[in-house]
Amino acid sequence: MKKFFVTIALFIITFQVFADEGMWLPMLLGEQVYNNMVLRGLKLTKEQLYSINKASIKDAVIIFGGGCTGEIVSNEGLIFTNHHCGYSAITASSTIDHNYLRDGFYAKSKQEEIPAQGLYADFLLKIEDVTKEIEDSAKGSAGDERAAKVQSAITSINNRYSDAANHVIGRVSSLFKANQFLIFVYQRYNDIRLVGAPPESVGKFGGDTDNWEWPRHTGDFSIFRVYMSKDGKASDYSPEDVPLKPKYFLPVSIKGIKDGDFAMIYGYPGGTNRYETSFGIKQKIEIDNPTLVKLRDVRLKYMFEEMKKDPSVKLQLAPSYAGIANYWKFYDGESKQLIKYHLYDQKKIAEQKFQQWAQDKPEFQNILSDWQKAYDAWRAYSMHRVYINEGILGSPLMAFASSLQQIELALVKQNGGDIKKLMDAAVAARKNFLKSENKISDQNILATITMMYYLEIDKNQRPVGLYESIKGSYGDLNNEDTYKKYAADIFANTLIFDDAKWNAFVANPDATVLQSDPAYAHASAYLKNWQGKYISFFQQFTARNNELGRLYLKGIIQMDPKKIRYPDATFTMRVSYGNVKSYNPRDAVHYDYVCTMKGVLEKYVPGNYEFDLPAKLIDLANKKDFGQYGDKQRNDLVVTFITNNDITGGNSGSPVLNANGELIGLAFDGNYEALSHKIAFDPVYNRTICVDIRYVLWCIDKLGGASNIINELKLVRPAVK
Repeated sequence: MKKFFVTIALFIITFQVFADEGMWLPMLLGEQVYNNMVLRGLKLTKEQLYSINKASIKDAVIIFGGGCTGEIVSNEGLIFTNHHCGYSAITASSTIDHNYLRDGFYAKSKQEEIPAQGLYADFLLKIEDVTKEIEDSAKGSAGDERAAKVQSAITSINNRYSDAANHVIGRVSSLFKANQFLIFVYQRYNDIRLVGAPPESVGKFGGDTDNWEWPRHTGDFSIFRVYMSKDGKASDYSPEDVPLKPKYFLPVSIKGIKDGDFAMIYGYPGGTNRYETSFGIKQKIEIDNPTLVKLRDVRLKYMFEEMKKDPSVKLQLAPSYAGIANYWKFYDGESKQLIKYHLYDQKKIAEQKFQQWAQDKPEFQNILSDWQKAYDAWRAYSMHRVYINEGILGSPLMAFASSLQQIELALVKQNGGDIKKLMDAAVAARKNFLKSENKISDQNILATITMMYYLEIDKNQRPVGLYESIKGSYGDLNNEDTYKKYAADIFANTLIFDDAKWNAFVANPDATVLQSDPAYAHASAYLKNWQGKYISFFQQFTARNNELGRLYLKGIIQMDPKKIRYPDATFTMRVSYGNVKSYNPRDAVHYDYVCTMKGVLEKYVPGNYEFDLPAKLIDLANKKDFGQYGDKQRNDLVVTFITNNDITGGNSGSPVLNANGELIGLAFDGNYEALSHKIAFDPVYNRTICVDIRYVLWCIDKLGGASNIINELKLVRPAVK
């Protein structure tokens, strides 16, 4: 059999691609892709986009906190990112007396900046191809053996490139479904401080109603700063640290934009699956997405009921609620768009074409039939898995209780683990859990999810004896009151909420005490049932799915070797290009490319949870006091704009750059009409929603009075006529 090996050159062959599709690795921009960018309006050289030896745009773009993107905008390490990316840090810095989440916050000096514990910024140092080393390590193996050898090689390479003492981290990323491997090396800075944020009514204006929607009027930004040690090194927090002197920072343009302008987005898109099969789409549409949406809907309902009642509860639950809500709406919309645009049928056609090509090639001819069998075997258990992750463990109490499994294991088995170490970790985890726990909403979540599991999961898959016990003690299993009484008993009697019982258990850990605790017993019943009987089916499916995916894409590339392809997003640095662009989402409807302050005021509803506004903003807006940030042509303040760039989750906070590499906005969302974008890019309807940098600066300067922050920036103003 002829050995197949993917080289970098394979992915930079000239080929015509969709104009706006693609999350491209900046180090691997082929001539065709770069030339397309130039044709669309780019004024920069390749080396200005990405260089190892010289300062370039890539040096200003960071991983922010492990799930977002940020950008450096001053020579003192100032970071711009999204409000929802800084949300947890803003909330953690807030109290009832100093409610920065509600009221906003701007440090008027560096001494006022607030340490953001747990946040970090990763700067990309270099990228190298390690495919040959990994392929050589797995030569001659297949299946589980190959996967184990590949993982061992990845671990070895990560360790070789990492330097913990100097905060250098190496991470191998598997691209093209494990047909190529690149090592990304980062410098991590752990001293990050909160500099500024607008009031939540600005930073989250429109709330869940407007999420994933255009028109949009959200001021989704926050400001942080990176600090380094006095000798210029990455370090953990120290009051002696000084602001970072970056290799490069982005100039900020207040020249404005127009429909058709070139737009480029750098960032760290988290994950796509553009090479998904019809089997995977069917699974998403019929089981995974609707089940997840249904279970998250329960959690959001009960949390929101309590958040409306009490500002302290709102502050307590806000970060968790925001995270749950964001992808609740996404997965609901994704399913609808996959169906609307017939993605299942499109994938079937592509697979038929592949099968015709593969029918006389032993390595590939049985891939699709084997894949069908793998999905068929897994399907019966797939809803159960969603119920465990999004349902049972969706209760914060159950999630914490489940974390005590390691303690039980250590207590009942010889050499099961270091009990003291496990108990110390549990004590610290309990403290954090109690701080974020809202008993009323959680108890309602537990009751409802327990009933839903009973009604929807195959009776043969239920934990043996659990529901029979509930029926015997609390009543009819089809009655909501049964589960309410059951949940109330758990919350009233668990040692997790009882300091005296908990402290006694910590002082004298006992397996019998833990096993008889109602909260632990409830969580354990589901988890042991899942782990003992069904998780092996998931592991087998995952291994088979990964291996078949690798072979399928290997075959796709061999079938059409001249086609240029970009790899799926893997939370590694990418650049996408396109234009500021209006669109027509449906018959007789036209969406402009910008939203303005006029629209903000039109949506304003005093006292409304999602559409209230600060009095000062309304006053400034009514006076049209926009200063240098106003749009003269519109006689208004542009708040947001849209482009047709290709992005996904992880790009939140990404810099949106004009043709000269100047910052014009921050990407923060996609549009509802193209929520199938993880699976397939839509060249007609796809839009990226961005907060206009002029609105960001207006909020900082005019609304927040923080001219000190503005003075740090390198502003690019319109030419004086």
